[in-house]
Amino acid sequence: MTFNSTTFLKLFNWSLYLLFFSLMLSCGNFKNSLKESKTKNQKPNIIFILLDDLGKEWISKYDADDIETPNIDLLAKEGMQFNNAWSMPQCTPSRVTFLTGQYPFRHGWVNHYDVPRWGHGVNFDSNKNPSLPKIMQQAGYKTCAAGKWQINDFRLQPTVMNDHGFDEYAMWTGVEGGNETLSQERYWNPYIHTTKGSKTYEGQFGEDIFTDFIIDFMKKNKDEPMLIYYPMCLPHGPLTTTPSEPKVSGKMEKHKAMVRYTDEILGKLVTAIDNLGIRNNTIIFWTTDNGTSGNITGRLNGKSVRGGKTYLTENGVNQPFIVNWPGRVPAGVETDALVDFSDLLPTFTDLGDASLPKDYHFDGKSFKDVILGYKTKSDREWILTMGSLPARLNYKRATNLHKFRDRALRDRNYKVFVDTLGQISHVYNLRIDAEEKENLINSNSKKIKPILKKFKTIISNFPPEDAQPNYTKLSYSIYDISPETLNQRAEKSRKRSNHAPLVEY
Repeated sequence: MTFNSTTFLKLFNWSLYLLFFSLMLSCGNFKNSLKESKTKNQKPNIIFILLDDLGKEWISKYDADDIETPNIDLLAKEGMQFNNAWSMPQCTPSRVTFLTGQYPFRHGWVNHYDVPRWGHGVNFDSNKNPSLPKIMQQAGYKTCAAGKWQINDFRLQPTVMNDHGFDEYAMWTGVEGGNETLSQERYWNPYIHTTKGSKTYEGQFGEDIFTDFIIDFMKKNKDEPMLIYYPMCLPHGPLTTTPSEPKVSGKMEKHKAMVRYTDEILGKLVTAIDNLGIRNNTIIFWTTDNGTSGNITGRLNGKSVRGGKTYLTENGVNQPFIVNWPGRVPAGVETDALVDFSDLLPTFTDLGDASLPKDYHFDGKSFKDVILGYKTKSDREWILTMGSLPARLNYKRATNLHKFRDRALRDRNYKVFVDTLGQISHVYNLRIDAEEKENLINSNSKKIKPILKKFKTIISNFPPEDAQPNYTKLSYSIYDISPETLNQRAEKSRKRSNHAPLVEY
């Protein structure tokens, strides 16, 4: 080839082109590297989905026979399924335990108290109690809640969700005393409270409003770490039709339709997270607040199981519990690690690199290392569940029915029931007696004596009296239930058994 000026110019131009192309590729790779680095270093988004009144007998991944829950099942198959996760037995103690990281004997909300319905200035007071969203806000999280609350009256405290640490919110008000006709609606034509006040959303379905609200929140805040709390109203009664099954009728068919709709909602949320490009930095916790209502019977592994809500037996407190985080939580894992609702706050703060306030005692322990696959067992030697049924009113303040509430504890094999005198009344070997049929308290087995000794030592370290709800009483109220009426309800439950039949024949 003859090397002349024309050839030189062609080679020079071609070299410039290659250099320019290489620089563009390098810049692109650099930008992608920065983006990838930012994703890896950014705190994870945490979404906590809490269903209302649903036991394992209604989740097909947990071997339920009468229902298919494909989206929930997929979340478990691609994540981690817990087999020994305990809630508290009823709504109020479960939810306050989640928010505070404390057991009911410490935070005081041992009994159920329906704040907007019963009044008397009772309220969850985050100035006197730990509050998870406040802690996460201080760690740089954008926070959101949508769904059921029921531990404050929004008529008296319209901005209380902000006070608790939620940047944005859309909450069903709960049934408001004196405003029952409107506020009792949580499903069709729901009565919902936002920053714009409370109103009826005609022709709409509550869970659709909550889901869309959460998706809009994620769109606005996808570049920031987010804590999203979604305490669903579903599938708590009243039984209803759903947008997907508007013509369904009958008690059990409506219940099944409601459960199926919770599954659809999960699928919708996961799809939205995928579309926003934040799936790989989002960890989803999915569980329920207590067992199914006692008037609903499902089937589990070929056996009929009656709902155990408010009871200490496994059908009341051992909940379906799933954690999913692509690439971080090992997929397809079933774990027998012990966890309970007091562990959620320290786990979330651990994941979000948040500092726990030093002026509170926290009962929970982080199980981050379990969900990330670093450990197969949690740091728990035992877990606890307690609390349910109506509180009393004493001098117009919410108080607990018992000084020392009955409770249940378990280790990896054995479960004990503790009565209101602090004495162990029942012992079960859950490894071979999951239905809690054979009480070993009077067993002559040499294995039982050290078990009893161990649990007695644990019990001896509990406060001799449970704390009472700690709040500044509001100076006025719109509606107050008669103390005599509520106290009569509470007294009726005083001697009720804490065992519910697991299997109904």
